[in-house]
Amino acid sequence: MENPDVILIGSGIMSAHLGALLKSLDPNLRIQLFEGASTFSPESSHGWNNAGTGHAGLCELSYTPDRAPDGTVNVAKAISIFTEFELSRQFWGYAVKAGLIKDPRAFINPVPHLSFVFGDDHVDFLRARHRALTAHPFFREMEFTTDRATLAEWAPLLTENRAPGPVAATRMRSGTDVNFGEIARRLIMWLGSQPGCVAATSHRVTDLTKTAAGWDVTVADRTTGKTRRVSAPFVFVGAGGGTLPLLQRAGIAEVRGTGGFPIGGQWLVCDNPAIVARHQAKVYGMALPEAPTMAVPHLDTRVLEGKKTLLFGPFASWTTKFLHREGRVTDLFRSVRPDNVATLVRVGLSNRDLVRYLMQQGTQSMANRLAVLRLFYPDAQANDWRLLDGGIRVQAIKESDGKAGIVHYGTEVVTTADRTLSGLLGASPGASVSVHVMLEVIRKCFPDLVASSAGRARLKAMVPTFDVDATDPENSHLVQSAAAEANAILGLHPTVD
Repeated sequence: MENPDVILIGSGIMSAHLGALLKSLDPNLRIQLFEGASTFSPESSHGWNNAGTGHAGLCELSYTPDRAPDGTVNVAKAISIFTEFELSRQFWGYAVKAGLIKDPRAFINPVPHLSFVFGDDHVDFLRARHRALTAHPFFREMEFTTDRATLAEWAPLLTENRAPGPVAATRMRSGTDVNFGEIARRLIMWLGSQPGCVAATSHRVTDLTKTAAGWDVTVADRTTGKTRRVSAPFVFVGAGGGTLPLLQRAGIAEVRGTGGFPIGGQWLVCDNPAIVARHQAKVYGMALPEAPTMAVPHLDTRVLEGKKTLLFGPFASWTTKFLHREGRVTDLFRSVRPDNVATLVRVGLSNRDLVRYLMQQGTQSMANRLAVLRLFYPDAQANDWRLLDGGIRVQAIKESDGKAGIVHYGTEVVTTADRTLSGLLGASPGASVSVHVMLEVIRKCFPDLVASSAGRARLKAMVPTFDVDATDPENSHLVQSAAAEANAILGLHPTVD
């Protein structure tokens, strides 16, 4: 396509949502999407390369820090994540209703979310967390138990042959399992079928050059071997681990001093139908203090490619690649620049626990991994599980308040001062809140699309609570009403026993 209005780099969940939102808001926009691989959404958004949890703060203990001296737990982050996930769910409901995507069961399924802990201190923490969350209308239906018989009803694998000792769990029946790669692929296929839009695989973006009118994007066609330039007023870089190198090549001031630290992921996968059939939940536990956010252990029901399976992990692995399928072993070294080398060194020196953790994870045996699994599922047998390499997450490293640190939490969008280029950095909760993140890009870079009453009405039809302070309990009825409508379209009525 010649002279598009928007170029999207990468075909993950972020680019897919941004393209679908922009084209729905303004059908006249000309949009070009480039994906370097031979298929759409092959990296972090792919179903096997992430946990598939619809992150809504229901079970993720890393979103609620440890208790304060008075015994209370701050749940503001969990409430915020809940409201942001609701925007995604609302848009998915709209997309199904409007025909952008079909068959919601192919990408989203109801799976209860459980938090599970053991030991007196962790039980006390979970009780305090439950007390704080259920004070808010969003979490009023959360159940709490220390009774093993009740826990066995919720998730029988957790209790069988478990040694004596205190245990506790919370349950939210309204949790979800989401195949983000499937959502991305279906939205991109819709986008590519629209007038003035093209979505191309096997086209790798190799450079970005600033111009008076926007950006020149250098693209290598991997089928023909030819290279060409395409110009556009706005470019979004949603290339996962490939984002930071492209932003560095663009020479933008906003990423000066920023580095990337890749962490590979691995899963234990159970395909034994007798075991898989007995577990219907996503069960999250406590993280090790030195582990990155993505390494919080959980035992998950997944629905992938129409088949139910069971995953446990993730386990971290050492890598220098920034992408799972399309990366190179030189990625990390090529990302080191004079402006970020000091930041990288300081992070290495101040995160020795993380370095030790990654070394331990990378050298552990299958027996070690099974020992961790048995903290959740004591009866786990080695011949029922196999090891699967998952995706790679590039943790952003930058200076804040004069200190270098790894960005464990949040999904960060870097936007140039002239608002002609945006790129996605960051990790969890990522895909789950992609609609919220891309709406922020639209507000900042395409303000005219939502400034008019007509534009706001179009957006309101897609995402009813986009302009509502959903964290305010006074507005909870608006969020719950929108959620009920989306759930009805998506078939997400809470699972019952």
